[in-house]
Amino acid sequence: MTTKVFVDGQEGTTGLRIFEYLANRDDVEVLRIDEAQRKDVAARRALINASDVTFLCLPDVASRESASLVDNPKTCVIDASTAFRIDDHWAYGLPELSKAQRERLRTAKRIAVPGCHASAFILAAQPLVAAGIVPADTPLAAYSLTGYSGGGKKMIAEYEAGAEKLTSPRAYALGLQHKHLPEMKVRSGLTIAPTFTPIVANFYKGLAVTTYLHPSQLPGKITPARVRDTLAEYYAGEAFIHVAPLDDAHNLDEGFFDVQACNDTNRVDLFVFGNEERIVTVARLDNLGKGASGAAIQCMNLHIGADEGKGL
Repeated sequence: MTTKVFVDGQEGTTGLRIFEYLANRDDVEVLRIDEAQRKDVAARRALINASDVTFLCLPDVASRESASLVDNPKTCVIDASTAFRIDDHWAYGLPELSKAQRERLRTAKRIAVPGCHASAFILAAQPLVAAGIVPADTPLAAYSLTGYSGGGKKMIAEYEAGAEKLTSPRAYALGLQHKHLPEMKVRSGLTIAPTFTPIVANFYKGLAVTTYLHPSQLPGKITPARVRDTLAEYYAGEAFIHVAPLDDAHNLDEGFFDVQACNDTNRVDLFVFGNEERIVTVARLDNLGKGASGAAIQCMNLHIGADEGKGL
């Protein structure tokens, strides 16, 4: 059976990447809108309701508008904006969050794809909160190092123009109100949003979120081995989550961490570094893959009953 798919916002970075994932699928029929009608509400409404699955790759306001156009109860909407990520009426598009989450995605007609920074943070933090290693009221701190493709077309053009000021990494969102914070708090099980600073650097894609843990501020005896084993047990059997062994020579490249090693995959690599006094977790992914379009396709696969990794 062929699944009819429409991408609303087909010219953006996420939309274009979704088209790449779908290009070689023999089980999908892509519905395309004429370029001149991209902003025509009636034309978009018709295609959304003719589809089995519609991906929304739009800013928040536009996503809300498109979601309101759905009349067909059989249409599944998979939204890539921040508009619905903490809305309980929408399933959060992170199957690995729990076994129940995967089952919800199979039946949900409204799915919110996680943010790239949020995916990495949550996948490292949520199992530790669930296990009681990190109490829910712990004020965690984290930073993310990311490629410039996450900033969209304007930022990509600026970097590719080669401006000298863009050669060094740049921290941003220093008002500490990054748009991913609400989902980072809610979906990890925390009651306090983390202190979070993202940093964009002069490479196209790849992302790693580092989160700090201070054993002296946590209950019980917390060691790197205990943190690592907790993550490994939680994600046992997950095809897209790899928890690295402690102190493995392959974790680093001559002492340095490779942020881009998950590029062109839907994989998330989780690492634990440190000692009994100080510990960090590092979660690495492709910000255009598992951090955006790959996650959207994974959710679609679950919803339509295809193999979860098909096309990924």
